[in-house]
Order: sequence, then C-alpha cells, then structure tokens
Amino acid sequence: MLTEAVRRRAEELAAEEKLPAYVYDLAALREHVAGIRDALRDGPELFYAAKANPDPLILATLAPYVAGVEVASGGELAHVREVLPDTRTAFGGPGKTDAELEQAVAEAERIHIESPYELERLAALRREADVLLRVNLAGERRGAALAMSGPFGMDPETIEQCRGILARAPWIRLRGVHAHLASGLDADAMVRQSAEILDWARAWLQDTGCADAPEFNLGGGMAVDYGDPGNRFDWARYGREIAALARPDETLRIEPGRAISVYAGWYVTQVLDVKKAHGHCYAVLRGGTQHIRTPVTKNHDQPFTLIPQGRTGPQATNTPVTLVGQLCTPKDVFARQVPVDHIAVGDVVAFSMAGAYAWNISHYDFLMHPPPGFHYLDL
Repeated sequence: MLTEAVRRRAEELAAEEKLPAYVYDLAALREHVAGIRDALRDGPELFYAAKANPDPLILATLAPYVAGVEVASGGELAHVREVLPDTRTAFGGPGKTDAELEQAVAEAERIHIESPYELERLAALRREADVLLRVNLAGERRGAALAMSGPFGMDPETIEQCRGILARAPWIRLRGVHAHLASGLDADAMVRQSAEILDWARAWLQDTGCADAPEFNLGGGMAVDYGDPGNRFDWARYGREIAALARPDETLRIEPGRAISVYAGWYVTQVLDVKKAHGHCYAVLRGGTQHIRTPVTKNHDQPFTLIPQGRTGPQATNTPVTLVGQLCTPKDVFARQVPVDHIAVGDVVAFSMAGAYAWNISHYDFLMHPPPGFHYLDL
C-alpha cells in the first residue's frame, strides 16, 4: 500500500526531475522488524541476511532489532563490518576462497561449512574457529518458490566425511548444524521443515558427540507474496510454534532477508510514452529492469501504484497495459497486461516491494542509463 509519505516524496522527486529513484521508508522498516522481533520473543535468534539488501541505512535501521547479520562473501563481511563494526556475523555460502576463510576466522562469529573440502581447508589454517555444518536434506518441498540444490551444503552421506576432519583438528569447534532447504514457504510449511531439520540434526550431533548447548540455524525463506502484498508471512504463528520445538539447552537461529526488508522499498519512475502495438498497449518508463531486476528474475508482475500528474501527451484508459523500461531488449518488462483505469505520459509509477533483491542484484551498467537516486524517509 502506498503511504502518504512515499506519495509525497515521489511527487517531489518528479517535480525536481529526479526520477527514477529508490525510496526507502525506514519508519515502515523499523515497525515491521520490531513486529517480527516481538513475535519471536520466545523463539529463535533473528539474523538478517545481508544479501537481500545491504544498503548501509537499511542495516543501521535493523541493527537494534536483530541479533546479528548473515553474510555470504568476503565483500559482504567487509561491508557489514564497516557499517556495523560490533554486530555478530555468520559467514555462509558455497565456494569460499582461502582468503575468505581466513577473513571469516578473523571476523565472523560463526562459519557455515558447505563441504568436507572446505572444512579441510579451514582446518589447514590451524586457527580456532566456530563452525556449523550445512546439511541439505532430501524431502518434499511442496509450495516452495525455490528449493536449494546440490551446491548448497552436504547430504547426510557426505557430511559423514566431516567427522574425521574434526577429530584431527581440535582447534575447530563444532557448534551445530545449519540448514536452509527452501524459500517461499508459509508459516506452517516453515515449521514442518524446521521440525524435520531438528529431528535429523539432533540425532546426528548426539552421535558426533556435540551435545553441549548445540546450535541450529534453520535458514530463512519466509514467503513473500508479490501478487498480493497484503498477504504477509504469519510471524506470530511461526514464533509460537518454533518456540514449542526448542529445547532448553539449544540455540535456534533464523536468517531471513527478503521477508524483512522487501516492504520498505519503492522504485519510483515516470511514464515516457504510451503506445499500441499489435493490439496491445505499452507504457515506456524511465529507467528499467537494469535498476530493479526483481520482476525478470522472478518472472512476475511487480506490484505498482500510479500517481497521476499533468496527463499530457499519449494516454490510455480502461485497458490492460504492459509496463516496460528503456533497455534494448523485449525482456525489459516490469509488469504484463495489467488493467489500469488511466495512464498517461508524465504519470509517476511507484513499484512497491522493492526493498530486497532489487537494486543490489541489478545489471545497472547495461546501456549506461543514469543510475537511480536513493532517498530515505524518517532519517
């Protein structure tokens, strides 16, 4: 839903000819994450996955409400350390380089190990480190938007190879198990998946001899509904049911990203042209999916609100419209055949749910159009 504050800023930016732009509503972000934290008060530790949106002001806004930040590269770790020098960090992700392993040992609280070879290389450093082994369990992932495949973590057979490595490297402390199996799950599915992870991981750690205050990172992947932005993940239900799964001597941890920051961001732009081709209506917008890659990567219609302006020049009424950008490719599409009452050159288009996996995953140098501006509400 377009708030009055975002609407005002969008109109101001249009009048100042400063579009396209990202508008981040930090007050909305703060309210949202505070609600999540409250829902999890008896449940798991909340880490934020920086990959969703590492904007410094996003990180700073979240910092008082999260227990730490999950990073997936040396660059992310260095960035988070610069912005939040005292925050706890967990370093995950496949394909860590030797330099990243050294960096993780020096700067991360926990390292998520993705393979026996990665563990061997970490052991070769002969430096103390606290690790969680990442397991990738087979199983039904019905309803998942994305199921994690082979490169991520170890299957139960492969993870057995880690026992001997750990035995030979007492400077590496096994703290527990990490498992991020799928994304896009609702609260009920997330709880079922978490119970599955805990059943396997508790038995494995007990057999390994790591039964003293074990840690279980249950991943992220909480559902976000771009087709119905008002349909949000049920954090209250999830918090209650995850708390019921926990045992007194355990630490449970989650690391959502998109479900935390997505609602606080808007990509705001303006209509440059309205035209028909082969019976279909198109609105050409300033900027494009080189600024907000989300609709292309997810192959969906990015939700938006039209803000009428002077309405001069070409326009269309009561018709489905495809919203496209300025790139020289037919894939540069924000939304396809979406019914609108009226759209005209000069109208402002505010795309919602642009606070995660938007600017930071975009190929913004393609065609060398000007980059968007960045503006923050409630600084």
